[in-house]
This record gives sequence, C-alpha cells and structure tokens, in this order.
Amino acid sequence: MPIITLTTDFGWKDPYVGAVKGAIYKEIENVNIVDISHEVSPFNIAEAAYIIKNAYHSFPDGTIHIIGVDAEHTVENIHIAVLLNGHYFICADNGVLALIMNKLHPEKLVEINIHDRISSNFTTLNAFVSTACHIARGGTLEVIGKPISRIRALSGVTPKISDNKNVIHGQVIYIDNYGNSVSNITEDIFNEVGKGRKFEISARNEHFNKIFKKYSDIVNFDDEQKKRDVDGKGLVIFNSAGYLELATYKSNPLTVGSASTLFGLQINAPVIITFIEE
Repeated sequence: MPIITLTTDFGWKDPYVGAVKGAIYKEIENVNIVDISHEVSPFNIAEAAYIIKNAYHSFPDGTIHIIGVDAEHTVENIHIAVLLNGHYFICADNGVLALIMNKLHPEKLVEINIHDRISSNFTTLNAFVSTACHIARGGTLEVIGKPISRIRALSGVTPKISDNKNVIHGQVIYIDNYGNSVSNITEDIFNEVGKGRKFEISARNEHFNKIFKKYSDIVNFDDEQKKRDVDGKGLVIFNSAGYLELATYKSNPLTVGSASTLFGLQINAPVIITFIEE
C-alpha cells in the first residue's frame, strides 16, 4: 500500500488538511496518509526543510512526500517532483529541498506541467495531490513533468566558514516544541573545521565551551537530588539529527524557560563558533 506524507504550514484550524486528505482518498482508496507536521511557521521554508529532512528517512523507500509550504504556483515558483534517495518529493522550487539534498544527487527531477488541466488555485489540493496519486499508481515522473537539471538553493541553510578556518558563522533555523534552538551547524562541519581544537560558542549573550552528548550529561548524579539545581540551565548538544542545538535542561517555555525565551534565540539568531589556536 503506498504511503503519502504531508508537511505543511496549514495548521489544524482550517479545512485545508482535511481537504487534501479527502482529495487523495477520492483518487486512491488504498493509501496510507501520514501527517509529518502541519505546524510549520507560515512560509518558513528552512523550518519545513529541517522537519522533512529529519523525518523522511524513517519511511520505506518509495514513500511520496508532499511539502505544502510557500507553494503557490507562479513563474518564479515552479512546482517540481523529485526522486531522491529512494523517496519522492513534491513541492515548490523554493529552496525547500536544498537542505534535504545536501550532498545527495536526485535520480530524477522534473518540473510539473499539469497545471493547464487544473482550474483550482489550491496548489496542494490539485497539482501536488494529482502528482502524488499518479506516482502512487505506478506512474513515472516523465509523464507529469519535463526534466530539469537544477533546483533553487536556500540561503541560510549552510553556515559560513571564515577564510582562516577559525570561525563558523551559523544561525538558528528551527525551534522545537521545547523551545530548544537548532542551528544550521552540523556535527560534520564542526569536526571538519575544528579538527579537535578548543572552541567557544557564542549566541547572543550566552557563551559555551563544552558540547554534551545528551541533555542529562549536565547533571551530576553524585549530588543529592535537592542540590542539583540544573533545571533551566543552558547547554549545547548535537541533537539526534546531528545539528548543533542550544537548549536548557528540562526546557519548558512556560515554566523554567527555554533557549528561545531565556537567551532570545529566535529564528535567524546568529550562532558563532570560534576555534582557539593553541
């Protein structure tokens, strides 16, 4: 049974998610529809890219992923369908696939050209659904689109490295449900540039010189529980997706606070790593 995932900025209040699912079921009865997220911040392409990048590989090969963020069809915002790493992605060519692709190369890449057969202006409900159902029925990408050779890059996804290789200039690209601030600096980039050197991480007024393996490493479990006093204390880890994350222990934006609330680390906030020559 084919699997179609949905990642959008529609939220749950409006009828859009239900309408998309209904349209899919109207075309294909035997299909699994999985919601990855409908809480992407409106038009936030980097956030959508981060979410889908860190979810898609948990699905089996052949899964079809619809990304409905900033997806209105225009001459500058064409629609594409991509076969990448064994998965199909359907989205606007707005840079959302740049983070997902990274060093991967698409097996197939087409510009969707079925819009003249569709009258509605609800992109995700028509062109994306029709394309996804075509693929789910075993159709090829060449039938619904013309091959293209490249897609749009997304600014801000890749951190900048100084010419002397001593500084990484990154930024916050995602804030999770706990208020943790995720940067665009990956563990691979950190290790490649740092080469084991000491470092300082600066984010707003916060400074760190240690990266923990997991959140609880900040706790000294030899201390009595009442003496630990670490709830809300700032820390840095590489999260399960391999991205540098600024967090607070047992973070909660409504109680002890979080990196985003206590440190002011909102989307696009700078995160700078300076390596120290010994």
